[in-house]
Amino acid sequence: MIQRFRPSTVWVVDYRYEGRPRRWFKAYRAEDDARQLAQTELTDLYGRQAELVAIRPATDEEERQYLHGEEPRNALCPTGPSTRSIP
Repeated sequence: MIQRFRPSTVWVVDYRYEGRPRRWFKAYRAEDDARQLAQTELTDLYGRQAELVAIRPATDEEERQYLHGEEPRNALCPTGPSTRSIP
């Protein structure tokens, strides 16, 4: 049997920025603490303006959308940048 090797996992990071709900799709290495990395990144980017709400592994469909750049666009500005993380 061939084992599938996945060096990373796509995570859905839900957070609040200035009280408004936001979402990131982030890929972290499988052995990393995704919650800690997301919290650190939010703090580095936004300081006290952001609050981590939840983090979970992406579903197969969410991961497919993320990898193909098809995830939902920003509802406030559909023509603007998506909530996708920039590598």
